[in-house]
Amino acid sequence: MLGYYLDLALHSFRRNKVLTALMVITLALGIGASMTTLTVLRLLSGDPLPQKSGRLFYVQLDPYPKDRPFSRSDKLPWLTSYTDAMNLLHAHRAERQAAMAMTQVKLTPTTTQQHPFFATGVMATADFFAMFEAPFQYGAGWSEAEAEGRARVVVIADFLNDQLFGGANSVGRSLRINDQDFRIVGVLRQWAPQPRFYSLYLGGPNYGKGEAVFLPLQSARAAGMDPVNLMSYGTGDKQVLENSPSIWLGLWVQLPDAAAVAAYRSFLAGYAQQQVALGRFQRSRIGLSGLMQWLDSQQVVPDNVRMQTGLAFSFLLICMVNTVGLLLAKCLRRSGEIGVRRALGASRKAIFAQFMAEAGLIGLAGGALGLIFALFGLWCIRQQPAEYAELAHLDVQMFLCTFAVALMASLVAGILPAWRACAVTPAPQLKSA
Repeated sequence: MLGYYLDLALHSFRRNKVLTALMVITLALGIGASMTTLTVLRLLSGDPLPQKSGRLFYVQLDPYPKDRPFSRSDKLPWLTSYTDAMNLLHAHRAERQAAMAMTQVKLTPTTTQQHPFFATGVMATADFFAMFEAPFQYGAGWSEAEAEGRARVVVIADFLNDQLFGGANSVGRSLRINDQDFRIVGVLRQWAPQPRFYSLYLGGPNYGKGEAVFLPLQSARAAGMDPVNLMSYGTGDKQVLENSPSIWLGLWVQLPDAAAVAAYRSFLAGYAQQQVALGRFQRSRIGLSGLMQWLDSQQVVPDNVRMQTGLAFSFLLICMVNTVGLLLAKCLRRSGEIGVRRALGASRKAIFAQFMAEAGLIGLAGGALGLIFALFGLWCIRQQPAEYAELAHLDVQMFLCTFAVALMASLVAGILPAWRACAVTPAPQLKSA
């Protein structure tokens, strides 16, 4: 029977081409707008490490004096001092742990055909790669011994390896960073979590292709590299960052289960109370946020993106209402045909199924045209200067979602016209005919 209903629907479309085209275009505009904004929202609010996000936690302490910022609000400082980060790392209370900061570096290619250029780098401790499951194409990360020995080693991103070494295995080769030679120990495969959760408030981009170089924290500092973001909270020597009253490191820990989380939270509270007793802290406030909780609390998704998504779906709702009106107009024009079919024995259920099949076909056609509108909308977004713009692409899931939303919208819009068609009584229609 479905084939028969579809054949009737196609016949009806051919007889009412203008009305059918209006319905398809109306629905397609709503689908295109809503799927464009939904794709961007999904990109910005996605889980950057879905296989592991439940085991990663961000650590926060409060070394600020009572009369300084953060003390007059419920917020904790976003970053950690070098002293506190090292104290917590050396306690080894987590399964894995890593402190990190962003830095700007000058890279000097070994070939004379290329000019020096600036890039973003990460200064981190040894667990960074294992904890965040960064995949390696060649080599591996540095060891704890190399980090403690301030070895001049570096891990580079795949795009930098392609640019400087043509994609070949560059492990063991030298890379000049800030006019100093570093030995390459590893080359990452394509790796760029979106959003870049570990660089929030460190001064790096939240989206994009990722950082070019990764260096041991102590080695980078010994080579004179400074963090991009630094906030001072007290008086004292600010020349040596490792001893200064300033915060500039992000600290992440990996905890395997709820018991480990509770134990680490208790350890963190004890550490803060100890620092209060030593006079370093004036409060014992702490924070231990899961990855997704941390992203949500920091409002990584811009408010305007959420607003645009809401407006787009409101526009889709208006398009659905217009489609309902057009379907009702089409139904009224076909009252005579419906009356004849009812007189020949067609049941109300058959009439309802026929009109719902027509609505479904309109939805699929609207979805196909809406997909073109969505692709155009995403292309327009990629021309914008936003840091996430180049990532605005339609993946397989959103492709299928486009047709699912279009079909659902058309079927919902078709319920009232289909019910109205069922209510047509055959006798008056036959008399008027």
